[in-house]
Amino acid sequence: MTSLGPYVLTASSTRTACKIVSMLRRLRFVVLPALILCAVTIQVAARQRFSRLEADRFEGKLSRIVEFGNLPRNRAASRRATPISDTEVNSYLRYQAKSQVPVGIVEPTLSALGDGRVSGRAIVDLDVVRKQKERGWLDPMAYLTGTLPLSVNGLLITKDGVGRFQLESAEVSGVPIPKAVLQELLSYYSRRPEHPAGINLDDPFELPARIREIQVGRGESTVVQQ
Repeated sequence: MTSLGPYVLTASSTRTACKIVSMLRRLRFVVLPALILCAVTIQVAARQRFSRLEADRFEGKLSRIVEFGNLPRNRAASRRATPISDTEVNSYLRYQAKSQVPVGIVEPTLSALGDGRVSGRAIVDLDVVRKQKERGWLDPMAYLTGTLPLSVNGLLITKDGVGRFQLESAEVSGVPIPKAVLQELLSYYSRRPEHPAGINLDDPFELPARIREIQVGRGESTVVQQ
C-alpha cells in the first residue's frame, strides 16, 4: 500500500495516479501548457494564490479520480464530473510535484482560458538544449541563449478517452518561435528512459482512469469519467 496524503492507494491505484500525473506533466510540457506569455495569461496567473491547502485539495480530487477509474463498471456511477481549478493544479505543481519537474524548468504554470483553449508558461534553460549539438547560422536554436520565459498557447481536444494538443503559438521572452524549436525543447525536457525521444507535439495521448474528456473552461477544467 502507498500513502497519498491522507489517502491510501493500492499499487494499482498508485500506477494509475502516476499516469494521471504523467498526463498532467505532458500537458505542462505540450501546453507549457498549456501555455503563454500574453497579457491575459499573466493576469490570470497574477490572480492565483498558490497554497498547500489548494495543493492538498487537488491531491484529494486526484485520489477520487483514481478510485473511480479502478471501480468495476457495474459498481461505479455511470458518469462523474470533477471540477479542478487552475489554482489547485498550479499549487500542486508548486508544492507537491517539484521533484517531477526536470532540472532546467522553473515555475511552470498552467491556465485554462475557456472554450478548450489552454496556456502555460515556464522559465526554461535554453543553453542546455542549444549545446546538445553544433548549430548552423540558419538554426533558430543557435540564437536562443540563457534562461528565459517560454510560453505556449493552444487548444486541448479530448474525446472518447483520447487527447491531443493543437498548437496556436509559442514564444520565448515574447518573441514568436517556430514549431520546430518548440518541438526540440519539448523532446529534450520530456525524455524518459522508456521514451528516449521524448514527447511528439502532434501525437495523441490516452487519458487514464476512464477519463473520457476534459472540458476546459475559464480558470477551471472539468474531468469527465465514464
